[in-house]
Amino acid sequence: MFSNQALKNLIIPLFFEQLLVAFVGIADVFVIGFVSEAAVSGVSLVNSFNTIFLYLFIALASGGAVVISQYIGKKNFDKAGETASQLLVFSFLFSIVIEIVILFYNETLMLLIFGHVEDEVMDACVTYLRISAYSYPALAVYNAGTAMYRSFGKTSTTLYLSLIANIINIIGNIIGVFVLEAGVSGVAYPSLIARVFSAIAITFLCFSIHNPIYYAKKWIFAWNTVLQRQILSIAVPNGIESGVFQLVKVALSSVVSLFGTYQIAANGVAQSLWNMSALVCVSMGPVYITVIGQCMGAEHTEQAEQYFKKLTKITILFALLWNGLIFAITPFLMQFYALSEETKDLVILLVLIHNIFNTISFPLADPLGKGLRAAGDVKFTTVISLFTTIGVRLLFAVLLGIYCNLGVMGIAYAMCLDWTIRGIIFWIRFKSDIWKHFKVIE
Repeated sequence: MFSNQALKNLIIPLFFEQLLVAFVGIADVFVIGFVSEAAVSGVSLVNSFNTIFLYLFIALASGGAVVISQYIGKKNFDKAGETASQLLVFSFLFSIVIEIVILFYNETLMLLIFGHVEDEVMDACVTYLRISAYSYPALAVYNAGTAMYRSFGKTSTTLYLSLIANIINIIGNIIGVFVLEAGVSGVAYPSLIARVFSAIAITFLCFSIHNPIYYAKKWIFAWNTVLQRQILSIAVPNGIESGVFQLVKVALSSVVSLFGTYQIAANGVAQSLWNMSALVCVSMGPVYITVIGQCMGAEHTEQAEQYFKKLTKITILFALLWNGLIFAITPFLMQFYALSEETKDLVILLVLIHNIFNTISFPLADPLGKGLRAAGDVKFTTVISLFTTIGVRLLFAVLLGIYCNLGVMGIAYAMCLDWTIRGIIFWIRFKSDIWKHFKVIE
């Protein structure tokens, strides 16, 4: 069903799209750094909060992508188009509800989550969050559209849209901060404009009848309970898993704050490099969903098994090359940071540990897990992910980091242990062939 060229056309645009997003995130922080420390703190805090909702929209879109891919595999293109249209409707309505809640309770939420920070930081938080909330519907609509495009393999389109949107964002940030001197608003509104552009553009393209599947008014304005249940049966467990993961990250951030200044700084720098290192596996997740979803929709379970193995080999090889490259340039990058030698050495060690396990364990723990979900094996993968996130990562981070006095290294070891245990379980699940007997669509 997928030639080597077809897989290449899926993987490469997705990877460069994720790479682009990572670079623009760095650019945003760089530009806001010229405003004030309070502005940087406010934007950083709100971005960590916004990530929760971003992952909820992605989880919803991923649920839709599984169902769409399976209908495409079954050659039922009308049903695939109707599913995509229903995904758009639910995503938009869901985001509107969240937007309203945030606009009414933004300052209360900021106080509840981050406590009584300095007034200047809180003002920056509230300003940035209010403007960000206006973009939630655009984010949800864009993710719904990209889910549809990725389901039929047109990942180059989302790459080009992302490129244009990020150019808008960067130019807007420069104008907002350096020309208009608008402070936090100067970086918030360009993000809003870029997201609205992306949402409008992808939605316009999704209505094109030249696509294999497309949006249609008759499907958008007719609520289909059956399709909504199919989407939510995958999206809800994904959303719960993402929400718990983000809460654990917040908890671990509190743990890190106990370890002293140099370890906090090392962890912060290492996190940014970890995000870059993880791009291969993050990019491969949607590839598994599209390929395995279509195979299962066509009831070609043996072919799905072959693609599982092939995609896993590609992921591990690609991750080996990419993680090796990131680690190789890490000592060079450390020259540009005003950090002590002790901190730089710790960053390098953290990146080394992370990148080793990001190559050998994470491909099985994350992309492979998304493939199992695409086959319909949702409850098992969700339960295992929740167990390893809470029962392994959080528990061992406290044990190793605090009680064994390993500091941030203990948290890194706990993360790697989480990936390893989850990856082993998912691989055993894959080899058991149980996933072949699930049904997402009839």
